[in-house]
Amino acid sequence: MTAARHEGKAHHMKIGIIGAGHIGGNLTRRLTALGHEVAVANSRGPETLTELAEETGATPVHVEQATRGVEVVVVAIPVKSVPKLPAGLFDGVPDSVAVIDTGNYYPQRDGLIAPIEEGVTESRWTEQHLGHPVIKAFNGTYAQHILDLPRPKGTPGRVALPVAGDDEAAKRVVRDLIDELGFDTVDAGGLDESWRQQPGSPVYGQSVEADAIRDLLAKATPERPDDFRA
Repeated sequence: MTAARHEGKAHHMKIGIIGAGHIGGNLTRRLTALGHEVAVANSRGPETLTELAEETGATPVHVEQATRGVEVVVVAIPVKSVPKLPAGLFDGVPDSVAVIDTGNYYPQRDGLIAPIEEGVTESRWTEQHLGHPVIKAFNGTYAQHILDLPRPKGTPGRVALPVAGDDEAAKRVVRDLIDELGFDTVDAGGLDESWRQQPGSPVYGQSVEADAIRDLLAKATPERPDDFRA
C-alpha cells in the first residue's frame, strides 16, 4: 500500500473496476491513492491480481462482484470483450451508479461490429450490451498520463478530458471524480455525440487544456476514418 493512499480530501467512494490493463490498472493506482475503496476484476480471476492488490490496497474480485455495492463502475476492457461479460452483470444495479466506459472500437483487434460500422457510437453499443447507462471518458487518454499529468485545480496548463453521456447526475459524478484525479473536464454532450471523441477524431489522444478540447470537439465530423473501419 502506498504512502500516498490518503492524499485526497473528497468523499471517498466504493469503486469497481472491470479490467486491469493499462487504463484500468493506472486508474486503480490513482483512485486508491486518493483513498477510494477499489474492487478490481479481470477476465482471468482475482488470483491473477495479487501484485496490483499488494501495490495499491485494492481488493481483487470476480467480475460479478465489481458491480455490487459500489457508487462507480469503470469498464476498461476491449470492445470485443463487452459481450463476453457475465449475463445480468448490471441486473439490480441502482440507476444512481455511474458507469464509465473507457473503450474504443479498433476493428483490427475487435473484428467487424456492424452497428458501430453503421454509425452507432461505440459507447451506445456498449451501453446496450451492459443494460445500464454509461458515461464515456478516458477513452482518448494515454494510460501513463493518468499517473504523470495530474495537476491541482486552477493550475495553468491543466489537461482536460472530454466526457459524454445522457445521465446528467452520473456525468457530474464522473466529472467530479476526474477533477479529483487532477484533470479538468469538458462536457462533450450526450452519448450519441460521443463520436466526437472516438478514435480518429481531432480530440483523440490529445493532452491539452479545456478550451483546446472544446475547439477539437467542434472540429469533429461523424464519418469514421478509414483507418478505424473494418
